Amino acid sequence: MLNAALRASTSPIWSDRADAGRQLAAHADVPAVAEVLRRLLQDGHDTAVTQKTAEALLERRDLQGLRLVLGAFAGADFDTTDHLGDAILNVCRQSDEDQEHFEGLATDLASDAEPDETARAQARLLLREWNPHLA
Repeated sequence: MLNAALRASTSPIWSDRADAGRQLAAHADVPAVAEVLRRLLQDGHDTAVTQKTAEALLERRDLQGLRLVLGAFAGADFDTTDHLGDAILNVCRQSDEDQEHFEGLATDLASDAEPDETARAQARLLLREWNPHLA
């Protein structure tokens, strides 16, 4: 299944790439898979691929999924940024419990030791947006 999803991630058909992103999200801790997910998060041909991949990563409800999504803001164009934001809204803000959970992850990520400054900066921005009193 993993090899099939990796092959589908380069398909010319957007729905195949989106399905691949959803399947690969479960394996985001594998470095080679994380690289493919980064590419899908900034799919240059269809923002649906971006959004479906981001939603699947956020549905993991863990630091790695959030790190990859927030890191994708680096170098993203307006449309990609818009769809990454929609994915965050669709998954992270469906309930007070969801928002509290993701605030905890974003707090951890804001001071994370990983070298991804974009993810850290986006986590801080997200926290300020959700909690204006932190600004």
